[in-house]
Amino acid sequence: MKEEAGGEVAFVAQDPYGATRDLRAGGAVPAAEPESQATEDRLRHLESLTDATLAPLSFDDLLVELLDRVRDMIGADTAAVLLLDESLQYLVATAARGIEEEVYQGVRVPVGQGFAGRVVADERPVVIEQVDDTTVFNPILFQKGIRTLLGVPLVTSDGVLGVLHVGTLGDRRFTAEDADLLQRAAQHVALAARAGLNKAERTAARALQRSYLPSRLPAVAGLDLAARYIPGELIGVGGDWYDVFPLPFGGTAIAIGDVMGHGLSAALAMSRLRGALRAYSLEQPDPAAVLSRLDRNFQHFEDAELATVLYGYLEPSLERLHLSSAGHLAPVLARPGEQAALLAISPDPPLGVATSTQRISVPIDVPLASVLLFYTDGLVERPTVPLGARLERLTRSVVPGRAEAVCMAVARELIDKDPPRDDVAMLAVRRLGMD
Repeated sequence: MKEEAGGEVAFVAQDPYGATRDLRAGGAVPAAEPESQATEDRLRHLESLTDATLAPLSFDDLLVELLDRVRDMIGADTAAVLLLDESLQYLVATAARGIEEEVYQGVRVPVGQGFAGRVVADERPVVIEQVDDTTVFNPILFQKGIRTLLGVPLVTSDGVLGVLHVGTLGDRRFTAEDADLLQRAAQHVALAARAGLNKAERTAARALQRSYLPSRLPAVAGLDLAARYIPGELIGVGGDWYDVFPLPFGGTAIAIGDVMGHGLSAALAMSRLRGALRAYSLEQPDPAAVLSRLDRNFQHFEDAELATVLYGYLEPSLERLHLSSAGHLAPVLARPGEQAALLAISPDPPLGVATSTQRISVPIDVPLASVLLFYTDGLVERPTVPLGARLERLTRSVVPGRAEAVCMAVARELIDKDPPRDDVAMLAVRRLGMD
C-alpha cells in the first residue's frame, strides 16, 4: 500500500499483523552490498535487457527471457507480465516464470481490483507482504506460497500497457531501491512488449486482410475485372476492401469500402462488414435497401465506428448498374471516345452515423467497352494537395482498355514513387466490347 505525507508519496508494505514498513526508510533490511558493486551489478542487469541476442526471439519467447533476467536482477522467485486487453478493463496474464499457471489458465484481473489491478489503476509501484484473498485477486499467487509481491506499471508513450510483478517465497522484503530498479527494468520490458504487440497485430491484420480480399476475382461473362490493394506506408493495413460476386437471382454485386482506423481492429471490423453485406445482398437487388440493413447491423455491433461503402448491382444484361453510396467517393466512368468523369451520384451518410435519411439507388448506363474504376480515399487524398486536383489527375488517367492496364495506369499516375500514407484499394470493371 502507499501513504502520502507532506505531499510526498511513500511506498509501504503491510505485514500479516497490520504493521507497515516505509520502504524508503529501509526498515530491517539486511546489509547491502558496497554501493559501487551494487551499482555496477544493477547497470549490468539493466543492460542485459537490451542485449542484441534477444532480437531474433519471438514475442512470447522474448517476454519469458526478459522475465528470467528480471528475476536474476531483483533476486525474486517469480515474475509475470500482465497486459491490458482491448477493452482496457482487464489485465491478461501474458508471460510468467515460477507461476506459469497464470498464463496456462488464462488469468484475467479486473483493473482496480487486487494487487495487479491496483498497480495499473494507480500507475505506481505497489508492494504487499500479505499475499492472500484479501490482497490479491488471483488465488494462484498465495496457493504457490508467495509471501511478498512487488509490482510496477508498464508504461509507453501510448499510456499504461500492463503490469510487471515479481514475488518471493521466503522472508525477503522488497525495498524502495528494488521498486526503483524494477520500474527502470519495466521501461525496457514495456518497449519490447509494445513492439511485439505491434508486430503481432500487423501480422494478424495482414493475414486477415489477405483472407478476406478475393484471392481471385470471379469470372463473369462479358466483364474484365482487375483489382489492387496497397497497404499504407505509415499506418499499414487498414479497413479498405473490395468484393465482386454473382447473385442467386442473376446479376453481379460490386462493392468497395473503407472502415475508419487501421490495424487489427479495422481489419476485424472490415471482415464483419463484408460478411454482413454479402448476406444481405443475397436477399434483394436494391443497393439502397442492402446498405440500409447493413447500416443497422453496423451501428448495433460496431460501437463508435464509421465506414464508407459503395455498393452496386450490375444487371444480368450488363447494360445498367444500380449504385448506392454510404459516404464513399464517386467512381470514375470512362466511355469509348469520351473523357472519363466522376459519376454524378450524391453520397448518403456513412455507416455508423445516426440519421433518418432515406438511402437511394442511382441507375447508371454502362456502354460496351466502357470502364468503371472504384477506389478508396487513400488513392486520392494527400495532406498537401487539394482533393479536387487529385481527382482530376485520377479521371485523366482512366481510359477504356484492359482492366489490369487501367489499374497499372492509375497506380503510376497517382502513386508512382510517392507511397500512400493510407491504404489503397481499387477495382476496375470493364464491359467487354463486340470483340
